[in-house]
Amino acid sequence: MIQFTKVSKTYDTGTDALHNVTLKIDKGEFVFVVGHSGAGKSTLIKLLLREIAPTKGIVKVNGYNLSTMKRRQIPGFRRTIGVVFQDFRLIPTMTVFENVAFALQVTGVSSKYIRRRVPYILDLLGLAGKARCYPQEISGGEQQRVALARALVNNPSLIIADEPTGNIDPELSYEIVDLLNEINKCGTTVVMVTHAQELVEQFDHRVIMLEKGRVVADYPAGGGY
Repeated sequence: MIQFTKVSKTYDTGTDALHNVTLKIDKGEFVFVVGHSGAGKSTLIKLLLREIAPTKGIVKVNGYNLSTMKRRQIPGFRRTIGVVFQDFRLIPTMTVFENVAFALQVTGVSSKYIRRRVPYILDLLGLAGKARCYPQEISGGEQQRVALARALVNNPSLIIADEPTGNIDPELSYEIVDLLNEINKCGTTVVMVTHAQELVEQFDHRVIMLEKGRVVADYPAGGGY
């Protein structure tokens, strides 16, 4: 599913963001990625999304070799991934329904499929009654659920959640991770980057810890992080 082999990333500024990282995440795993600011978490996410390429080493995700990927292959690859960001990234001029539908429209699927798929996903996430609302009319927790619905609507094999609880209340944070847990139980791989230690301790999943661009610990699920 995800494999980093001796991956390093040095930016044009000379910043060494990752150093010789080797790790493997199997299909169906739920993995927390933790570390202080500057540890390399954002670079790891950018590599997973093929926003950047490694300076050295090999990155493979969902059967794609991202290190040698041609630019024209990137859109097809990204359709296999759902992404949830800290700042929601909803389009304010679109309703909840339209925000989620947009993720399907850009892939060229039929309007008939969109009319069937979007209500199903909204109902799954407890948003059926919010379909006609605009983002500013719903709470932060509901906005993050809309972002999660948008990530799920393409039925991706991998969900990447980049600090998804950073802008919502602690109580709602548990709700979001609970939803990610349910998604994971259906077979979807989940990689969640977080600063929230209390969440990591609450949920019994594998934890990969980064420090100064290196993997300094890898605790298995049940390993007592």
